[in-house]
Amino acid sequence: MKNTVLTFAKAKEDGTKISMLTAYDYSTAKLMDEAGINSILVGDSLGNVVLGYEDTISVTMEDMIHHTRAVSRGAKNALVIADMPFMSYQTSVYDAVVNAGRLMKEGRANAVKLEGGTEVAPQIKAIVDAGIPVCAHIGLTPQSINRLGGNKVQGKSEAAAKKLLADALAIQEAGAFSVVIEAVPKKLAELITNKLDIPTIGIGAGNGCDGQVLVYQDMLGMFSDFTPKFVKKYASLGEIMTAAFRQYDEEVKNTFFPSEEHTYKIDDEIIEKLY
Repeated sequence: MKNTVLTFAKAKEDGTKISMLTAYDYSTAKLMDEAGINSILVGDSLGNVVLGYEDTISVTMEDMIHHTRAVSRGAKNALVIADMPFMSYQTSVYDAVVNAGRLMKEGRANAVKLEGGTEVAPQIKAIVDAGIPVCAHIGLTPQSINRLGGNKVQGKSEAAAKKLLADALAIQEAGAFSVVIEAVPKKLAELITNKLDIPTIGIGAGNGCDGQVLVYQDMLGMFSDFTPKFVKKYASLGEIMTAAFRQYDEEVKNTFFPSEEHTYKIDDEIIEKLY
């Protein structure tokens, strides 16, 4: 059954946890869909794990549309949420609605996600009023990495904690159907979760949130440039892939591959007539 924003709302009401993972291509999205993952986030983290950027800031709308479209083809049941990239919504309410519309119309997303709290509440309201579901994102917001001074835990002081709670309430009031909380102390994330009527999706925010999200390359051990503390590795596919690539390289260079079982045949008489 297709997951929708109503699925998220019912999960919050019933106390059922929501599973979310990132994906950026058709094949991976199809596997996640078959595994029963509730939601697939086409994150601007593709800048790091797919495109090789040092951050998410360089990701464009065209990048997001391209990858969202591929994921949408593979996800039949999961709710597909597309990240709005840096400067696609901060500039104005108008730009926010237009670009959110592109992700829905061209990317075939089911919802969009944007970073920020009180300051982007007008954009969230306008996008929702246009009929587009919005997932918000507070705490450590990677697009603001330069302002935050790096990948640091957020909300540890009294003032910062009050700001995060105010942001969460403003986001809910603006009409967001859920909110990602990243790199926030567990007790603060639990408090925010309990005060909100919309579900919270944690990433580095403890298990008191209504759901969890991880970058799939992190949880499968496929990305080693940087591994946050909150990542649990469920497999070491990076090592398996490297070993397979190495074996392939050796077999090609030693003419072990392709062998007869991987080769097509032709009648010798036909070949003889060609000489």
